Amino acid sequence: MTAIVFVDTNVFVHASDARDPAKKQRALDWLASLWKSGSGRISTQVLHEYYSTVTHKLTPPMPRNQARADVTDLLAWRPLLVGDAVIQLAWSIEDRFGLSWWDSLIVAAAQVSRCDVLLTEDLQTGQRFDALEVVDPFTADPGDYST
Repeated sequence: MTAIVFVDTNVFVHASDARDPAKKQRALDWLASLWKSGSGRISTQVLHEYYSTVTHKLTPPMPRNQARADVTDLLAWRPLLVGDAVIQLAWSIEDRFGLSWWDSLIVAAAQVSRCDVLLTEDLQTGQRFDALEVVDPFTADPGDYST
Protein backbone atom coordinates (compact mmCIF):
# COMPACT_ATOMS: atom_id res chain seq x y z
CA MET A 1 0.00 0.00 0.00
CA THR A 2 1.22 3.49 -0.79
CA ALA A 3 1.28 5.89 2.14
CA ILE A 4 -0.25 9.33 1.72
CA VAL A 5 2.64 11.69 2.44
CA PHE A 6 2.43 15.34 3.48
CA VAL A 7 5.60 17.11 2.38
CA ASP A 8 6.99 19.94 4.51
CA THR A 9 8.62 22.97 2.94
CA ASN A 10 12.18 21.93 3.78
CA VAL A 11 12.00 18.98 1.37
CA PHE A 12 11.17 21.26 -1.56
CA VAL A 13 13.82 23.76 -0.52
CA HIS A 14 16.54 21.09 -0.33
CA ALA A 15 15.49 19.83 -3.76
CA SER A 16 16.26 23.32 -5.11
CA ASP A 17 19.39 24.04 -3.07
CA ALA A 18 22.78 22.93 -4.43
CA ARG A 19 24.67 23.61 -1.18
CA ASP A 20 24.16 20.05 0.14
CA PRO A 21 24.24 17.63 -2.82
CA ALA A 22 23.34 14.58 -0.70
CA LYS A 23 20.22 16.22 0.75
CA LYS A 24 19.32 17.60 -2.65
CA GLN A 25 19.41 14.12 -4.18
CA ARG A 26 17.39 12.56 -1.35
CA ALA A 27 14.76 15.30 -1.64
CA LEU A 28 14.62 14.81 -5.42
CA ASP A 29 14.23 11.04 -4.96
CA TRP A 30 11.32 11.54 -2.57
CA LEU A 31 9.61 14.06 -4.81
CA ALA A 32 10.03 11.88 -7.91
CA SER A 33 8.47 8.96 -6.03
CA LEU A 34 5.56 11.10 -4.83
CA TRP A 35 4.93 12.58 -8.28
CA LYS A 36 4.92 9.05 -9.74
CA SER A 37 2.57 7.60 -7.13
CA GLY A 38 0.35 10.67 -6.81
CA SER A 39 0.53 10.29 -3.04
CA GLY A 40 2.10 13.64 -2.14
CA ARG A 41 0.12 16.30 -0.31
CA ILE A 42 0.87 19.92 0.61
CA SER A 43 -0.87 23.01 1.90
CA THR A 44 -0.88 26.61 0.77
CA GLN A 45 1.43 27.32 3.74
CA VAL A 46 4.08 25.08 2.15
CA LEU A 47 3.81 26.97 -1.13
CA HIS A 48 4.10 30.35 0.62
CA GLU A 49 7.12 29.26 2.65
CA TYR A 50 8.82 27.65 -0.35
CA TYR A 51 8.51 30.73 -2.53
CA SER A 52 9.72 33.05 0.21
CA THR A 53 12.66 30.83 1.18
CA VAL A 54 14.03 30.11 -2.29
CA THR A 55 13.69 33.69 -3.50
CA HIS A 56 15.07 35.37 -0.37
CA LYS A 57 17.15 32.96 1.73
CA LEU A 58 19.07 30.80 -0.74
CA THR A 59 22.48 31.94 -1.89
CA PRO A 60 22.17 32.77 -4.67
CA PRO A 61 18.43 33.31 -4.56
CA MET A 62 16.32 31.47 -7.08
CA PRO A 63 14.97 33.74 -9.81
CA ARG A 64 11.34 34.61 -9.10
CA ASN A 65 10.14 33.28 -12.46
CA GLN A 66 11.67 29.86 -11.67
CA ALA A 67 10.18 29.81 -8.15
CA ARG A 68 6.81 30.81 -9.57
CA ALA A 69 7.03 27.98 -12.12
CA ASP A 70 7.77 25.52 -9.30
CA VAL A 71 4.76 26.75 -7.31
CA THR A 72 2.57 26.57 -10.41
CA ASP A 73 3.67 22.95 -10.98
CA LEU A 74 2.85 22.09 -7.36
CA LEU A 75 -0.68 23.38 -7.78
CA ALA A 76 -1.27 20.01 -9.49
CA TRP A 77 -1.07 18.51 -5.98
CA ARG A 78 -4.20 20.51 -5.11
CA PRO A 79 -2.79 22.11 -1.96
CA LEU A 80 -4.99 22.24 1.09
CA LEU A 81 -6.13 25.75 1.86
CA VAL A 82 -5.18 26.75 5.38
CA GLY A 83 -8.59 27.83 6.62
CA ASP A 84 -10.75 27.66 9.74
CA ALA A 85 -10.57 23.90 10.30
CA VAL A 86 -6.78 23.77 9.98
CA ILE A 87 -6.26 26.79 12.23
CA GLN A 88 -8.53 25.42 14.96
CA LEU A 89 -6.90 22.00 14.81
CA ALA A 90 -3.45 23.65 14.88
CA TRP A 91 -4.35 25.43 18.13
CA SER A 92 -5.23 22.08 19.64
CA ILE A 93 -1.97 20.52 18.40
CA GLU A 94 0.05 23.48 19.68
CA ASP A 95 -1.48 23.09 23.16
CA ARG A 96 -1.39 19.28 23.24
CA PHE A 97 2.10 18.67 21.87
CA GLY A 98 3.88 21.95 22.59
CA LEU A 99 4.90 22.50 18.97
CA SER A 100 5.65 25.87 17.43
CA TRP A 101 2.73 27.54 15.71
CA TRP A 102 4.17 26.93 12.21
CA ASP A 103 4.83 23.23 12.91
CA SER A 104 1.34 22.92 14.42
CA LEU A 105 -0.15 24.27 11.18
CA ILE A 106 1.84 21.72 9.16
CA VAL A 107 0.76 18.82 11.38
CA ALA A 108 -2.87 20.01 11.28
CA ALA A 109 -2.82 20.30 7.48
CA ALA A 110 -1.35 16.80 7.21
CA GLN A 111 -4.06 15.43 9.50
CA VAL A 112 -6.87 17.22 7.66
CA SER A 113 -5.41 15.82 4.42
CA ARG A 114 -5.66 12.33 5.97
CA CYS A 115 -1.96 11.65 5.53
CA ASP A 116 -0.13 8.67 6.99
CA VAL A 117 3.29 10.33 6.92
CA LEU A 118 4.65 13.82 7.52
CA LEU A 119 7.91 14.14 5.60
CA THR A 120 10.06 16.69 7.42
CA GLU A 121 13.44 17.18 9.02
CA ASP A 122 12.00 19.71 11.47
CA LEU A 123 10.42 17.19 13.85
CA GLN A 124 11.71 13.99 15.42
CA THR A 125 11.55 11.00 13.10
CA GLY A 126 9.20 8.35 14.45
CA GLN A 127 7.21 10.92 16.41
CA ARG A 128 3.49 10.34 16.12
CA PHE A 129 0.61 12.77 16.14
CA ASP A 130 -2.26 10.34 16.49
CA ALA A 131 -2.22 8.36 13.20
CA LEU A 132 0.36 10.65 11.55
CA GLU A 133 4.01 9.50 11.64
CA VAL A 134 6.98 11.85 11.19
CA VAL A 135 9.58 10.61 8.72
CA ASP A 136 12.95 12.26 8.05
CA PRO A 137 13.38 12.34 4.27
CA PHE A 138 17.15 12.30 4.61
CA THR A 139 17.32 9.04 6.54
CA ALA A 140 14.31 7.13 5.16
CA ASP A 141 13.89 5.56 1.75
CA PRO A 142 10.82 6.51 -0.30
CA GLY A 143 10.50 2.87 -1.40
CA ASP A 144 9.60 1.94 2.18
CA TYR A 145 6.39 3.97 1.86
CA SER A 146 5.09 2.87 -1.53
CA THR A 147 4.33 -0.34 -3.32
